[in-house]
Amino acid sequence: MIFTIMPLFLATTLGVKTSIIGLITGISDSTASLLKLAGGWLSDRTGQRKSLTALGYALSTIAKPFLYFAAAWGPVLAVRFTDRVGKGIRTSPRDALVADSTPPNETGRSFGFHRALDSLGAVVGLAGAALIVFLLQRGDLDLSRATYQTLVLVGVVPGIIAVLLVLLFVREVKQRAPAGPECLPAGQSPVSRGGLDGRFKVFLGIMVLFSLGNSGDVFLILRAQNLGLSVFHVLLLLVLFNMVYSLLSMPAGILSDRLGRKGLIASGWACYVVLYLGLALASARWHVLLLFVLYGAYYGLTEGVARAFVCDLAPSQRLGTAYGWYHGLVGITLLPASLIAGLLWQMLGPQATFLFGAGTSALALLGLLALFRSHATPLSPSQGERGRG
Repeated sequence: MIFTIMPLFLATTLGVKTSIIGLITGISDSTASLLKLAGGWLSDRTGQRKSLTALGYALSTIAKPFLYFAAAWGPVLAVRFTDRVGKGIRTSPRDALVADSTPPNETGRSFGFHRALDSLGAVVGLAGAALIVFLLQRGDLDLSRATYQTLVLVGVVPGIIAVLLVLLFVREVKQRAPAGPECLPAGQSPVSRGGLDGRFKVFLGIMVLFSLGNSGDVFLILRAQNLGLSVFHVLLLLVLFNMVYSLLSMPAGILSDRLGRKGLIASGWACYVVLYLGLALASARWHVLLLFVLYGAYYGLTEGVARAFVCDLAPSQRLGTAYGWYHGLVGITLLPASLIAGLLWQMLGPQATFLFGAGTSALALLGLLALFRSHATPLSPSQGERGRG
């Protein structure tokens, strides 16, 4: 409700340039990324996944109401920065808590369920935002400040409820003990018992390349408006995107448990390449409708499955650290990615932004396929179960 359409508030209400919007996004997300590294490591050292998760959600919730008073991009950056600090603290401990709570042969299903509920919340929130926008300003192309202030006030409420749910109902799960040598499957490197698997490090490098061309939701939303869609219609597109994301996440996770992760991740990345090419070439509003469906497919096929893949490659006693590196490096890359996207848009137009993203993601897809080909027999869920004891 609050942050998804913040780019429209910055661009159409406050008149901020796309390069500054990219800067705000990049600084905030990169800060979160550094803290994801620290949060994951700290959760491994202390074993306190729940407390760090609750702290992160609480900090984000406290920051959001201050957007009500924002009249320039500086305060917006401050609020977004604080919100991302909260996200940085909570993300890796939360993913490790999910992994700790899940039988190893159901990791994909569990993360798929998590992502399905996350995107279902976005569906409900964005549908509520669309209703508020429709009631307050109908089909106006630009977002008014009064409308955005209303969204901020309403959007704070579920944030408060979420913090209470974590504090009152989430239980800390005792981490599984590290596996002894007799528990390791044949051919598995001993480094995976206490360190991080070599394939995991290569996978991180490929993820960094992929993320370099990921301009994120900010520029997709601006592109939709660039093609003539009103605020109300942009919100409906985001509802559609999250519906597709939610519907695909759990089936994709279950399928990855049964058939392996690589095919689903590669298919999702292929969707992403086509998506960005489509956004570069789009010339009509109905094109955006189809492309946002494809965007939901990309997320549904990859988000939960990639997190389960990280769990396959990392020992249980290093899960927080592994998720910290995964989220951290990907997020840090968003700073140059956002700056590049904003500058390309400002200097050459939106087509340049999305052609750059399509090119880098295509290169990353080739690297991913090479990684999978060089390790023809990756860890299966059953191997992961034995490897984590």
